[in-house]
Amino acid sequence: MPSPTILVFAGSLRTGSHNEKLAAAAARAIDKAGGAATHISLSDYPLPIYDADFEDAEGVPDAARQLAARFMEHDGVFIASPEYNSGPPALLKNALDWVSRVEVPAGARGPYRGRVFALGAASPGALGGYRNLTFLHHMLGPQLGAIVLPDMVSVPSAGEAFDETGTLVAARPAGRLRTVAERLVEMAEMTAPQG
Repeated sequence: MPSPTILVFAGSLRTGSHNEKLAAAAARAIDKAGGAATHISLSDYPLPIYDADFEDAEGVPDAARQLAARFMEHDGVFIASPEYNSGPPALLKNALDWVSRVEVPAGARGPYRGRVFALGAASPGALGGYRNLTFLHHMLGPQLGAIVLPDMVSVPSAGEAFDETGTLVAARPAGRLRTVAERLVEMAEMTAPQG
């Protein structure tokens, strides 16, 4: 049986981003757990700020269709998100909003509904981005119909949590990441369409 495929990305484009490091660590943990991770960057999917007038006039941008297709090509998704003012950054929220606007053919499995997601955040603060994760959990689950794992990865004091190679060396978050990666792979395998 092929390995469950997991799309991995960070909600940050900043050079040296803690969440990009977390996404890379998650991709390695997913591979080690028996999954097949695909690590992408949102920089490859540039999108205008969502505006219904723009959508009415121009339609859904090609980059949103391409990103939605990436979601749909994978059995699960891992998102590493910064926390801005107790919520996700505009870059990530905007991308998730645009993906939700992509029409899905009748009978096809869309980018969210029934697909398994796992969430992580790395932050310089003591809570490790946890408030943001609860926001994303609610948005993806009850609002968009995704299966969101209750286990989430919070990396506090992120400036000291990764070594110079980008390895997550903070013991507690590293252990949590392993557990989340294992559960994500297991759930993705269980929920993947058969055949």
